[in-house]
Amino acid sequence: MGAVICCISEQGEKKSLERKLEKKIAEIRRNKFGQTKLKSIDSIVMLFPMFKERLKTLRGMFEQYDEDSNESIEPHELQTFLEDLQLHLPENEIENFFQYCDIDGSKGIQFNEFIVLLCLIHILTEPLSSDNSPKEELAQLGQVFDKIIEIFLFFDQNGDGKLNKKDMVRTMNETNPRERSPAHVTKNRFREMDWDKNGQVTFREFLFGFINWVGIDVDE
Repeated sequence: MGAVICCISEQGEKKSLERKLEKKIAEIRRNKFGQTKLKSIDSIVMLFPMFKERLKTLRGMFEQYDEDSNESIEPHELQTFLEDLQLHLPENEIENFFQYCDIDGSKGIQFNEFIVLLCLIHILTEPLSSDNSPKEELAQLGQVFDKIIEIFLFFDQNGDGKLNKKDMVRTMNETNPRERSPAHVTKNRFREMDWDKNGQVTFREFLFGFINWVGIDVDE
């Protein structure tokens, strides 16, 4: 019974974090971006080399705080990392972020999950772009994360904070009608992002998929 209650509690915390994230992205849509500067899929693909170069700078930080060198960040290692960045989050909030980003349930944050976790913290607490950040690389990455949010909003045609297959088809084809994507390519792209196979892609799922698109090798 205790295990069941714990599982229900964890699911509730994840849903709560999901709602906060959707609310924040909706706020960003209203207040920050307005009309996106992105005009086509090509304009996004052209940014991939920049994304790959910038996000790979996190590899050194990941390895520095992976104290036991097991290619995974445990909760205590994550807490040390955040404290060194002067992000004094409550312990339960750190745990919620940890569980939410441990998408494979391995009880550790791998490199791709580490990138996603930092992006979500950036959105919900906005620490990485602050002048107090002791890491210049992370301050610059705040701008990269903002651009990824802009790309998500570009795909989110109906503005409900989630992507569906219709969003993907419309965006990938209507923004560049002369070079329509084959149906199987669009379906594969959507399948890569829809981790829980429920027909919708949350921002968290989009981040994982986007990292794969950019070509960041978890093990490189």
